[in-house]
Amino acid sequence: MKQEKKSFRHESLQDAKSIEKILAAISESLGKGKLQFSDEEDEITFQPEGLMNLKLSAAQDGNEQSFNIKVSWQLDSDKLKNKTLKVGH
Repeated sequence: MKQEKKSFRHESLQDAKSIEKILAAISESLGKGKLQFSDEEDEITFQPEGLMNLKLSAAQDGNEQSFNIKVSWQLDSDKLKNKTLKVGH
């Protein structure tokens, strides 16, 4: 059964120490197998397991520097592995 689409987005200005604490909390939660993100407007909870895809990118454009970290995984990955691809000709 296809999962309902849910999303969470938060944007704020933080200093480096605050971001370090947020990244440490994400790391710790990921290690415990439960990620919960919330703010005054919304919340979302994940229970990741199995192999995950990590994508890291960094860029500089003039005075602006940025980096992005994306971690993704599939629910019911065992079901995906068992699917057989058939190609007709």
